[in-house]
Amino acid sequence: MLYDVVDAHHHLWVRSRAPQDWIDPVTMAAIDADFTPADLPAAAHGVTATVVVQSASLWSESRELLAVAASDAGRAARIGGVVAWADLLDPGVRDRVAALRAGPGGGTLTGIRTQVQTEADPGYLDRADVRRGIVAACGAADADGGDGLVFDLVVRADQLAACARLAAALPEVSFVLDHLGKPRLGTGTSGDLPSAAWKQGLADLAARPNVTAKLSGLVTEARWDDWRADDLRPAVDHALEVFGPERLMFGSDWPVCLLASDYGGWMATLGDLLRGLSPDESAAVWAGTARRVYQLERTHELKESHA
Repeated sequence: MLYDVVDAHHHLWVRSRAPQDWIDPVTMAAIDADFTPADLPAAAHGVTATVVVQSASLWSESRELLAVAASDAGRAARIGGVVAWADLLDPGVRDRVAALRAGPGGGTLTGIRTQVQTEADPGYLDRADVRRGIVAACGAADADGGDGLVFDLVVRADQLAACARLAAALPEVSFVLDHLGKPRLGTGTSGDLPSAAWKQGLADLAARPNVTAKLSGLVTEARWDDWRADDLRPAVDHALEVFGPERLMFGSDWPVCLLASDYGGWMATLGDLLRGLSPDESAAVWAGTARRVYQLERTHELKESHA
């Protein structure tokens, strides 16, 4: 039985304040709505803490997510950390991130993310200006002397090679790979999925000790209305092989997961896929890795001290 579960990846949005232009109201009707802390089903499924992750590329959304995490509603939803958006190419990004950390809810800021997956260039992360922005954003110190922020990598499979080069070039930065790099997954009949290129890319990235990864977003990489646990198993097994349980973490990707599964359904599926792990290994995936990488004990202390 699990006594500690951390959901290391979910979203919240109110579209009038943070437009979600990527949502197709026809094919993605299940998530064409607003999602607030009151809607988050994490606590109902025994989750003890969560990390909310940016979905709109706006400074205003970053500020709002931090304020929500520190609010009574955020506490009730068990939000323990925020991965916010920052403009890496803004010459003042260091000061902008420092202002986030000093503002309302700033103690819950634990990571930074940008939508690298939307960049056409597979080598976008090789750019010197992008790398300078990552160092500036993630190295911005706060008044409580905390470690630097992590950088979440939301990337396509063809960008994994650039991720590995980035992690090697910036060993002082902690990187977290979202959704295992979004491998294409089969529907029980495609024995060649995930691809050999994705497997090699993930292995090369996992060779960098400053990288961890999330077991999240996988149900939506298979056929939304016709997937099985065995369609996801090759990707999860490969991630366990190259990263090890101590460098993997559970993420729901709620509400995006609703396109293919409800919250509890994904948790149950992942539990089945992790069935062969030891108790210590399971504890790492379900909570330990996320608590360590996202410094959740520290953000909890800061949130309570500022309450």
